[in-house]
Amino acid sequence: MVLDIVTYPNPILKKISKPVERFDNELHKLLDDMYETMLAKNGVGLAAVQVGVPIRALIIDIGDKEGKQSRDTLIEVINPEFLEWSGSQKDKEGCLSVPEYYDEVERYERVKVKFFDRFAKEHIMDVNGLLSVAFQHETDHLDGHLFIEKLDYIKRKKFEKEWKKRLKKQKK
Repeated sequence: MVLDIVTYPNPILKKISKPVERFDNELHKLLDDMYETMLAKNGVGLAAVQVGVPIRALIIDIGDKEGKQSRDTLIEVINPEFLEWSGSQKDKEGCLSVPEYYDEVERYERVKVKFFDRFAKEHIMDVNGLLSVAFQHETDHLDGHLFIEKLDYIKRKKFEKEWKKRLKKQKK
C-alpha cells in the first residue's frame, strides 16, 4: 500500500525515532508499504518517520548498475549505528519530504554501518558513494534532521523564503 509522505515543516520530522524492539509482522508490513511508497515516489531511500512512524527503520534502494530497483537491490535497515566514517564528498541531494528541492550537501565519502534486517539478523556494511550518502541522509531522518539543515546560512535562508511562498500558493 502506498503511504502518504510527511512533508516539511511537519513537526514529526524533528522527532528522534525510537529503536525497533519487535521484529514482527507489523514491522514487515510497514517495510513492504514503505518500499511500495518509495518506488511510487521515485525515491532511493525512505525513513519510517517520513510516513509518520517514528521508529529507527529505513529502506534504501539505489538500484543495480543500470539503476534498476528491485527487491534484490533493496536494503532494509533497522536500528542503524555508524561504526566508522571517512573522507568527504559533495553531491546534489533531494528528499521526498522536501519535494522538488535539490541542493549540494557535503557528506562523508565512506561509512561503515551496523544494522539489523527485518528478521533481526545483524549486518555490517562498508559503503561509499551514493550508498554512503543514502545511509547518512536516511539516518539523519531518524535523528530528527533534514538535509536542508546542512545548507550554509545564505542557501538555507533562500530555501526558507522560497518554501514559504510555495506553501502559500498551495493553500490558495
